[in-house]
Amino acid sequence: MNILNYNEVFQIINEERPEYIFHLAAQSSISLAWENPELTADVNINGSLNILEAIKNIKYDPKLLMIGSGEEYGYIERTPIQESDKLNPGNIYAVTKVCQNMISNVYYKAYGIKIIMVRAFNHIGPNQDPRFVIADFCKQVAEIENKERKPIIKVGNLSAKRDFLDVRDVVRAYVKLIQFGKIGETYNVGRGAAVTIEEALNIILKHSTMKIEIEIDKNKLRPLDVPIIEPSIEKIFSATGWKPIISLEESIVDILEYWRKIKL
Repeated sequence: MNILNYNEVFQIINEERPEYIFHLAAQSSISLAWENPELTADVNINGSLNILEAIKNIKYDPKLLMIGSGEEYGYIERTPIQESDKLNPGNIYAVTKVCQNMISNVYYKAYGIKIIMVRAFNHIGPNQDPRFVIADFCKQVAEIENKERKPIIKVGNLSAKRDFLDVRDVVRAYVKLIQFGKIGETYNVGRGAAVTIEEALNIILKHSTMKIEIEIDKNKLRPLDVPIIEPSIEKIFSATGWKPIISLEESIVDILEYWRKIKL
C-alpha cells in the first residue's frame, strides 16, 4: 500500500476494517529530512491525512494510534519532558510530526475519531536502518571486526543526550496504549533516562573484540542538533502500567550481534 495514494489507503481500510490501526508509516530519518524536506512533509503529513480521511469517509469506528516523535519538543528548558510542555521543534522532521499531532487533534474533536497520540523517543533494535546512530555504530564495529575497514569508527556529535528504548519495549507500550490509553490524549513513550551519544558508543566499544579509535566525521554532523531529549513516562505508566524492562546495554549487545551475523 502506498500511504500517499488515498484510494489505496481507503480500499485496504474499507476491506479489512481493523479494530485497531497502528499508524507507523513515516519518513523518520532526521538526516534524510534535511536532505529531502519535501518527501518528509509529504509522507508524514499527507500520508497521515489519507489515513484520517479514509476513516472519516468509511464511517466506522476503529481506534487509531498515531505515532509522533519526542523530537517534537525540540529545544526545551527542563527535563524530563512532560506531554503538556511547549513544543519547540528543532528540525524539519520534528515540524512534520507536530503538524501530524495537531491535525489528529482536529479530527478527534471535529469527527470523533478515536485517536490516541504518541510521542515516541529514540527506539533501537536489530535490523534498524544504519542511518540511525546506534545501528550505524554497531554496523561499523562489526565491519571493523570482520576486517572490512580500518579500526576507526566515524561519529558525529557525541555530546547530544538521547533517550534510547528497545523496540520490544516500544511494541509493548503501543499495545498497552491502544487498549488502555485515553482517547484524544498524547503519551510519551521512552526509557525516561537520556544518555549522551558518547556513553552509548562506549557501551558498544566495550563489547567489541578489537581496540577502535574514534574519529569525528563532519558529514555526520547536522545543521542543528537538540542538546537533550528526555521524557517523563509517568503519564503512560499511570494509564497502562507500562514501563521499560530491557536495559540499554542488552539492546546494544543484541544489535551488535545482529550486524556481526549479517557479515557472515
